[in-house]
Amino acid sequence: MNKAVFARMNGLGNRIIVADMRGRADTITPAAAIRLAGESETAFDQIMAIHDPKTPGTDHYIEIINCDGTQAQACGNGTRCVVQWLSRESARRNFTFETLAGILTANEHEDGLITVDMGKPHFGWQEIPLAHEVADTRAIDLAAGPADAPVLQSPSVASMGNPHAIFWVESDVWSYALDEYGPALEHDPIFPERANISIARVTSREAIDLRTWERGAGLTLACGSAACAAAVLGARTGRTGRSLTVNVPGGPLGIEWRDDDHVMMTGPAEWEFDGSFDPATGAWSRNASRGAA
Repeated sequence: MNKAVFARMNGLGNRIIVADMRGRADTITPAAAIRLAGESETAFDQIMAIHDPKTPGTDHYIEIINCDGTQAQACGNGTRCVVQWLSRESARRNFTFETLAGILTANEHEDGLITVDMGKPHFGWQEIPLAHEVADTRAIDLAAGPADAPVLQSPSVASMGNPHAIFWVESDVWSYALDEYGPALEHDPIFPERANISIARVTSREAIDLRTWERGAGLTLACGSAACAAAVLGARTGRTGRSLTVNVPGGPLGIEWRDDDHVMMTGPAEWEFDGSFDPATGAWSRNASRGAA
């Protein structure tokens, strides 16, 4: 089958490949994703594969693939990249997408920033999901480090379409070895579908510093759904208000937990280069005639 068009993009450093799979019956294989992830120019955190819509009233179905070839339910930074891709080919600025996590809307503003409606958070242990009943998901029994002196403990947990655990800390988020603790916590038995693991420090009622070990991707410069989870859980635990800036390593994201329970995320997207690739094998070539906008 003919090769598909793709663009290497990023959302605050969160490395994204947007792949145009519209009008095709095939999908991107795990082997192709792993091959693309393994090459320096195409290394990514998520692939956002744009497919024809499955549900009436939606514009596209978006398949989200991690760099280990597994599927993800949600990717806010990647969704912003999809919006920029689509807005470049038409005058449209408002879109409705379907993902494994459900239906979401997004729009591009005049200044180039993009807002994604990330939907409603879920706090029930079965919704996240957790492996067993937990009475209060604002702080669960989970820790990392020595048993007699844990480095991280009692995270707040929620689902933003995918599972998140937020460990609240008092020190600089960079002072914790997240690359050491993240893998074990991601695969802890309490998370039957694994989890995104974040370290968060509240700097004011309107701001949080955040680092994330992303499920299926590892350390990332930005994770949009984690930023939403941290903002919502900060408000839920009384640490912050409902509208704030979440500072991730790649830059700031604006998060608002509206009164209708929807979480709105606003941030940029950046185009790097485009090309074509084989969805079955991952073999690719770069288009040298078109670069960043």
